[in-house]
Amino acid sequence: MALSADGETWLLVNASPDIRQQLLETPDLHPRSLRGSPVGAVLLTNAEIDAVAGLLTLREGHAFDLWADRSVLETLAANSIFDVLTRVSRRDLPLGEGFQPLRGLHVKTFPVPGKPAWYLEQSNQPAADGDTIGLQVCAGGKTAFIIPACAEITDDLLARMDGADAVFFDGTLWRDDEMIRAGLSSKTGAQMGHVSLSGPDGVLARFAAVNVTHRVLVHINNSNPALLPDSPERHAVTAAGWVVGQAGTRIDL
Repeated sequence: MALSADGETWLLVNASPDIRQQLLETPDLHPRSLRGSPVGAVLLTNAEIDAVAGLLTLREGHAFDLWADRSVLETLAANSIFDVLTRVSRRDLPLGEGFQPLRGLHVKTFPVPGKPAWYLEQSNQPAADGDTIGLQVCAGGKTAFIIPACAEITDDLLARMDGADAVFFDGTLWRDDEMIRAGLSSKTGAQMGHVSLSGPDGVLARFAAVNVTHRVLVHINNSNPALLPDSPERHAVTAAGWVVGQAGTRIDL
């Protein structure tokens, strides 16, 4: 996901393994000079591989700021492969406070229910507030929330987002045991730190009474039947007022 207040300089939210392809398919993010880039900053919402692996693709020599919670920065620092990011300024996110990663973009971070990255689970590292974060982004009088991973939708979280112009929310799985049923994993969605779309505690039901102008599902797993345009699950998503985010989806606020 890329955000901009002026259409010139962009903030990337996480750096997925396929970031190169995403950049190639997005003209606004194409280089404008030798080893230059309109990407001025990257903000990590967690330390999962889906969020950090693409950083290695952004090692081409242009400078940008890397914002993340201290625990995430420590995880990167512990792996010397990320030392290739020599011209990157690593900045500790002020959790719960507002800051301006790029001109015109005002961001406030807040903890959301989650867990440490799966590759850290064997270290018995306890869950901490900075493991998974959400973003409140304000620009030009508009407000958007970005929460690509969330283990539980609390009442406080819903109250925070009520009245937003846009919400980009975790749409990883349709049902909690989806990966197990498909033979893709031995873990439930809850064990992976993701709430499901369906069910009484799922995204569709919990957001039903929340006032949000644009509702977009992100981080959707390829096992999720809501990806199929003619599926009953997609019809349920659409009926609930949600859009399934796909490559090239653009929201102007």
